[in-house]
Amino acid sequence: METHHISAEWLTIDRVGRILNENMKIALSDDAKKRIIACREYLDNKMETQKEPIYGITTGFGSLCNISIGKDDLSQLQKNLVMSHSCGTGERVPAEIVKLMLLLKIQSLSYGNSGVQLVTVERLVDFFNNDILPVVFQQGSLGASGDLAPLANMSLPLLGLGEVEYKGETRPSAEVLAEMGWEPVTLMSKEGLALLNGTQFMSAHGVWALLKASRLSRLADEIGAMSLEAFDGRIEPFGPQVNEVRHHRGQIETAARFRELLAGSELIARPKTHVQDPYSFRCIPQVHGATKDTIAYVTRVMEDEINSPTDNPTVFPDDDIIVSAGNFHGQPIALPMDFLAVALAELGNISERRTYKLISGTRGLPSFLVAKPGLNSGFMIPQYAAASIVSQSKGLCWPASCDSIPSSQGQEDHVSMGSNSATKLCRVADNTERVLAIELFNAAQALDFRRPARSSRPIEAMHEAYRRVVPFIDNDTVMYPLIEKSIQFLSQC
Repeated sequence: METHHISAEWLTIDRVGRILNENMKIALSDDAKKRIIACREYLDNKMETQKEPIYGITTGFGSLCNISIGKDDLSQLQKNLVMSHSCGTGERVPAEIVKLMLLLKIQSLSYGNSGVQLVTVERLVDFFNNDILPVVFQQGSLGASGDLAPLANMSLPLLGLGEVEYKGETRPSAEVLAEMGWEPVTLMSKEGLALLNGTQFMSAHGVWALLKASRLSRLADEIGAMSLEAFDGRIEPFGPQVNEVRHHRGQIETAARFRELLAGSELIARPKTHVQDPYSFRCIPQVHGATKDTIAYVTRVMEDEINSPTDNPTVFPDDDIIVSAGNFHGQPIALPMDFLAVALAELGNISERRTYKLISGTRGLPSFLVAKPGLNSGFMIPQYAAASIVSQSKGLCWPASCDSIPSSQGQEDHVSMGSNSATKLCRVADNTERVLAIELFNAAQALDFRRPARSSRPIEAMHEAYRRVVPFIDNDTVMYPLIEKSIQFLSQC
């Protein structure tokens, strides 16, 4: 099995996806170890000679920054920080996102700008490699002074505190550490702050959503192509000339993808009696393409973020500088995550409209896609479900990043609310997957009413694979298990 080495080499979203999907182990590169050790040694030496207070190292935190802490209490200060800030609440963060948090925190600490001990980072590596995943909660971060509450919950197990999920069970971390033969880490100066400051809660959700968004964008094209075939739609709006003249890359890519997907289709080639398709079909290149462009933009921003140290203060050993600034502030990714939520919601919005058209009883398709409408309600209510989900996503698209609430007695007077951007983005991504699954449920049914005419090889292959999971509906049946099977089908595509 391949091992991924944490280094200064650029970490891409695709690479993160591979690490997770292939269940890779990780290890610190020799260069990363040297940087971590050098920074810690610099900080220790600096504290021997520095007379002025250094924020968070020899002082309290937030509005308590003017209170000096004695040398004998510096370790306790960092432990107190982790314990007092572990105020997460609400639903638990899914295990795969917690694992992402660990990976991204390790990456951030590996640059040698955080002043942590090597043993601290190596223990985080141990957690990742052994799937010992701290219990973290979705609510509690303002997305500005770092993701303080969730990262505190993530860090508690380093100290033998809090809980972890291990081998399918939630257990006290002290028990699991003892079982592994590991001693709790004793934090040194700056370490608690290095662990809690940072954007890894936000960025882990953002990376997870991006990985899902890329998959959903591809699936939306494939499902949309099946719907276009089933609706007896026209191929002309997907031609190269009309799309290339507008210059938007996503639009051009989408149109080309549809031409590729539908090449050789008997259905798309047959003469049409209608002059024009509704927007939900005719404007697929423009709408799906805009989502592609958004994904590309957010990917660039998120990669900048995950390849950066984001704690405070930032330590520069080579320049003999320790700077207390604001690299923990989530605004650079909060705005794009809100943007991505809108783009994914629109992917679901146009999908639901295609579903509505398929059940409308036009273009030779039976009402609600059943042979005996009236006796059978057929696919009437799956569209209701899709409409409900789409409406919820629209409500979730109010930008969290336009809000700010002052905290820490006014010292932290502007926050990004990026954590809320992140969690609702993931909700919208899940919603969009469900809406696309319902469209596929309808599109496959509608395509069967076009027999014996056939679609292209890619569309027929997708239809055949889907039919192995979800059958054609002759008469009314219990629908929700079939919708769930449709969702599971997409999750594995």
